[in-house]
Amino acid sequence: MSQDFLTPIKDSVVASLLQQSQSCLGQHIQIHSKEEGFPDLENVQIAIFGVKEDRNSHNNFGCGEDLFKIREKFYQLFPGNWHTNIVDLGNVEKGNKVSDTYFAVKEIITSLIKENIIPVIIGGGQDITYVNYRAYDELEQSVNITAVDSRFDLGNLEGELSSQSYLSKIIMQEPNNLFNYCNVGYQTYFNSQEEIALLDNLFFDAYRLGKSKELENIEPAFRNADIVSIDIGAIRQSEAPANNNASPNGFYGQELCAISRYAGISDKVSSFGIYEYNSKLDNNNQTAHLIAQIIWYFIEGVNYRVKDYPFSGKENYQKFTVLFDDDEPLTFYKSNKSGRWWVEINILSNNKYKRHALIPCTYQDYTEATKQIIPEKWYKAMKKMV
Repeated sequence: MSQDFLTPIKDSVVASLLQQSQSCLGQHIQIHSKEEGFPDLENVQIAIFGVKEDRNSHNNFGCGEDLFKIREKFYQLFPGNWHTNIVDLGNVEKGNKVSDTYFAVKEIITSLIKENIIPVIIGGGQDITYVNYRAYDELEQSVNITAVDSRFDLGNLEGELSSQSYLSKIIMQEPNNLFNYCNVGYQTYFNSQEEIALLDNLFFDAYRLGKSKELENIEPAFRNADIVSIDIGAIRQSEAPANNNASPNGFYGQELCAISRYAGISDKVSSFGIYEYNSKLDNNNQTAHLIAQIIWYFIEGVNYRVKDYPFSGKENYQKFTVLFDDDEPLTFYKSNKSGRWWVEINILSNNKYKRHALIPCTYQDYTEATKQIIPEKWYKAMKKMV
């Protein structure tokens, strides 16, 4: 991994740790500083880095600045009962062109994923989600994206890449490695009926804000994701004011923390980003503090991964077969470790969609199947495989 793309953390932020407890997070993670140099990545599970790029952020210029405020709050927190090794790699500075920044971010994410290190990206616009997605090209696998956002960000298909058009670029541009996109928390009045219909026609998943607040029902959306992208504007303005597109409605802070923990617990999530933080609009660093806590909960989740994805061996699962009058039976698996559920899709072993043969679901999906109601998740996944 090229260290040239990353600049050290500000000296003042590192120096402030001298005033903090020896038990706080900042004392337990490796930090890229001028004095200590670049961290050793051996045996590291999570790598945080910032992106100081705002040129393609729609109506939110400044969202790549003052990332040290998030770090100050994060370093002051105390770790849980963790065994997770964490590093802070510093920041990607603005390139001469936006494409230069994108190239650096893509190279960093690709390198980290290849080393089985989860990148946690802070700062920048949500257009960085597209760059994150492109970082998986070299892995030659299909990708699932779950975005926590009040908008779908489809934008103009012919327009330039921006924070409000990145999804259309992911859908339309080659190579197309996207298997599923899931939006959590969209607000209908921010999205046209044509956009809502398009996502449905593509057999993608979308949960309105009200439905998304039933947190147990959206957990499978994160268990099935490779990339999790959070637009801080999905949180209500009173809770996170540091976003120029924030709305009076949205998630509460504790709900985003619970969602972040779900993302961390997922065995599949391999990159995590929090975007659109604009420090100029922050009241008393409230949003910076919340982002720090969101990252804390993600790490908490990673630490408690139970690796119960059923491909690992089905002897640790209860198997349930539901017979249908006119269709083939559905097979469900329940983990003895976590109590989580999956529904199986029968595909050939050499099919390119093999890694999607088990779709995360809920107990409610199983009980509805016993009433002869086919789970929507199963139906949409089958349509994408045809």
